[in-house]
Amino acid sequence: MKKQETAMKLTLMFREYCSLCHAMRDALKPLQEEYGFELEIFDVDDDPLLEEKYNELVPVLLDGETEICHWHLDEAKLRAHLAAKAV
Repeated sequence: MKKQETAMKLTLMFREYCSLCHAMRDALKPLQEEYGFELEIFDVDDDPLLEEKYNELVPVLLDGETEICHWHLDEAKLRAHLAAKAV
């Protein structure tokens, strides 16, 4: 069976020097394998608009413009979000 072409894409607003950012990215890996979503990572320090919008919140996990969580991965909330999108 061919893998679904339209995998969900989540976005992680990130800072290279941020330990919480690295922890969230690492915590997302097993969930990414389980659910098959694509993860796009943006370093907010590379874009003044992103830095202004997310500065004190990073890391921030988004689905489009919808914030799923920030600072720490809320695994229960993410699983609920992914399950709702799978329907």
